[in-house]
Amino acid sequence: MKDLDNIPALMADIGSRAKTAAQDLSFAGAEARKTALLNAADAVLAKTDEILAANALDLEYGREKGLSAAMMDRLMLDEARVAGMAAGLRAVAEQADPVGEVLAEWDMPSGLHIRRVRTPLGVIGVIYESRPNVTADAGALCLKSGNAVILRGGSESFHSSSVIHACLVEGLRSAGLPEDAIQLVPTRDRAAVSELLTMADYVDVIVPRGGKGLVGLVQREARVPVFAHLEGIVHIYVDKDVDPRKALDVMLNAKTRRTGICGAAECLLVHRDVAETLGADLVRALLENGVEVRAEGILAVEGTVPAGSEDWGKEYLDSIIAAKPVDSIDDAIAHIRTYGSNHTDCILTEDDEAAARFFERLDSAILMRNASTQFADGGEFGMGAEIGIATGKMHARGPVGAAQLTSFKYLVDGDGTTRS
Repeated sequence: MKDLDNIPALMADIGSRAKTAAQDLSFAGAEARKTALLNAADAVLAKTDEILAANALDLEYGREKGLSAAMMDRLMLDEARVAGMAAGLRAVAEQADPVGEVLAEWDMPSGLHIRRVRTPLGVIGVIYESRPNVTADAGALCLKSGNAVILRGGSESFHSSSVIHACLVEGLRSAGLPEDAIQLVPTRDRAAVSELLTMADYVDVIVPRGGKGLVGLVQREARVPVFAHLEGIVHIYVDKDVDPRKALDVMLNAKTRRTGICGAAECLLVHRDVAETLGADLVRALLENGVEVRAEGILAVEGTVPAGSEDWGKEYLDSIIAAKPVDSIDDAIAHIRTYGSNHTDCILTEDDEAAARFFERLDSAILMRNASTQFADGGEFGMGAEIGIATGKMHARGPVGAAQLTSFKYLVDGDGTTRS
């Protein structure tokens, strides 16, 4: 029985077992990892009722904590979302295995043959809030990439995550892989987070998924590398040469499909040449769909709320959006550079040169043209799932899938080769 009161000892034990499991996983066959994921998917479907019953407990806990509607939506599971989790596990299982992939190889005049090959990072710590599906996504991607993972879910999703984790362990067991390869921290005690962030002897990278408070804490306190984005301050710029129907469809989807995800649009910028016409129409459409629009200038049509300085660079994660006209594409770019978070930004235009300028002069992890920013997701990028979005510039950037959870090593072959 684990001593849940002695958090340092608990976490050290979890870390030690994860490190041992990672060493075994590093040479486990691709077929075994695939089998584990497929069987975990079957277990998730078989335990749908158990997962939903656990989720009902989490939803009650969330209501007692006074979680916002957006946070409750993130927490909530139904049959479709459980089926989606299983589909995600299968999608990751069926992907090409990244471990051992030869990234480059070449011969040297000295007679050496050199290969650069993908290798697992080791042990990954994932800290997340609310969304219980992250348990499945993170576990799957870490396993696929040959890494052990320590999952520390939010207190709100404690019951759901526990059942989902049990499904992953069932998959590991069925494939003869170490059950310690995917561990879930068995306590809501926040001291466990502080311990995980400083376990440099065991953990190779931390991935936080959650709000600004959580990610900021991790970035401040972690003693190991971090893959993270602090905020998803997502902009949509409507250029003067734009297809009105595309603009309406993309804008509404980008804002209203799911308001509480990091790819949801938070700021609408409209070229002044179309602000009074199409721009006003877009604002009215948002209002009609229940979105509060905090607008400036020509876009401040009837029903909007005046925008304040605090609305630029704001991640609402709610049915709220800021809107303002801009004089040119360069003004839009300048605004995004000032207030953006390097997550995802989009241009709506039929002008190839304008799109090229937008793509060239902004350095967000994801840049889009004429497509909803709600596609900013590893699953939609063909990764099966994602462990998070990274906005830093080292190693992983954008959606972090299995391949991004690897490093590389050099394999050097000689034939009695010596250096002169």
